[in-house]
Amino acid sequence: MKSPVPFPPRRPLALRLIRPGCMAVAMSCLLAACSKPADAPTSAAAKPAAAYAAVARGRIDIEGGLLNLSMPRDGTLATVAVHEGDHVKQGQLLATLDTQPAKLAVDAAQAQLEQAQAQLKLLAIKQAAAGQRAKRLAAAVAAGAGDGQSADDAREAAAQLDAEQQADRAAQDMASQKLDEARYELRQRSLLAPFDAEVVRVLAQPGASVSPSSGPLFTLLPQKPRIVRAELNESFVGVIQPGMHAEVVADSGRDNARWSAHVLRIGNVYGPATLENDPQVRANARTVECVLAFDQPQELRIGQRVLVRFGAASTPAPTTSKD
Repeated sequence: MKSPVPFPPRRPLALRLIRPGCMAVAMSCLLAACSKPADAPTSAAAKPAAAYAAVARGRIDIEGGLLNLSMPRDGTLATVAVHEGDHVKQGQLLATLDTQPAKLAVDAAQAQLEQAQAQLKLLAIKQAAAGQRAKRLAAAVAAGAGDGQSADDAREAAAQLDAEQQADRAAQDMASQKLDEARYELRQRSLLAPFDAEVVRVLAQPGASVSPSSGPLFTLLPQKPRIVRAELNESFVGVIQPGMHAEVVADSGRDNARWSAHVLRIGNVYGPATLENDPQVRANARTVECVLAFDQPQELRIGQRVLVRFGAASTPAPTTSKD
C-alpha cells in the first residue's frame, strides 16, 4: 500500500497577503521611475524665463539716414578729393567740375560792373557841372544880366543828367547782381561736405561727365548718435511708452552683445513688418515704428539687425481682503 503524498504546508495568511502588496508597490515604483524622465522636460519648460513687456526686431540707424550727394550742375569732373573711408569736416572739398566757363562768366560780370561804375562816376561829374551852371544862370537872370531861356535850358540839362544818373545806378545794381550770380555758379562747380561725416561710397572719377540727374556720386555717414528703429507689433503698441527702458541685443545671438537703451518715440502710422524673416508673417503682420536711443554712445554699424527687449513685465501684486 502506497503511502499518501504529503500536502505542502499551508503558508500563513499574513504572508499570502504581503506578497501581492509588495508586487503592487514594486510596480508603482517602476511606473514612477519610467514616468519621471518624461515629466522632467515639461517641468523644465515650465520654469519661468526672463519676462519682458514686448520683444521686437530692429535695426541700427541715425536720424536722417545716410546722405547721398550729387553734383548740383552739369559738367566734367576735374578733381575727386576724397576716398572711401575718409573722415571729412564740414565745408571740406569733395569734388570739382571744370570751372573755366564759370570763371569766364565771373570775369564778364565783373567787367560789366566796372563799366557801370565808371559811367555812373562820369555822369556824376557832368551832373555836378550842369547843376552849378544852372544855378549861375538863374542868379544872372535874377540880377537882370542873363537870358531866361538859357537858364531854363541849363536847368533842363541838369535834370536830364540826374535822371541818367539814376538809370546808371540801377544798371550798376544789375551788374552787381549778375556778378553775384556768376560767382554763385562758380561755387556750384565745387561739392563740399555739409557736415562732419565718414565717406562710405565714392562713385566718381575725374574726366566723367556728370549731372544732377545722373545719381549720387558720394554717400556720407554723418557723425550723429546711433538710434534703433524697431518694428513694434500692433498688439504691444499700448504697452510701450516713451522713456521706457529697453535692452538691445545683437541678432547674431552673442550673449555679450547687448546694450541699454530707452524709447524716444512711437510712431502713429501702421505699416508692414519689413524685418521679419518669415514671408507669411511679414505679409500679415502690422507694425508701428518705435525709435530708441542708446543710454551710452555706441559705434554700431548702420543697418545691423538687433532684437529689442522692452522693460521687464510687471506682475500685479496680490490683493488682500480686509475684514
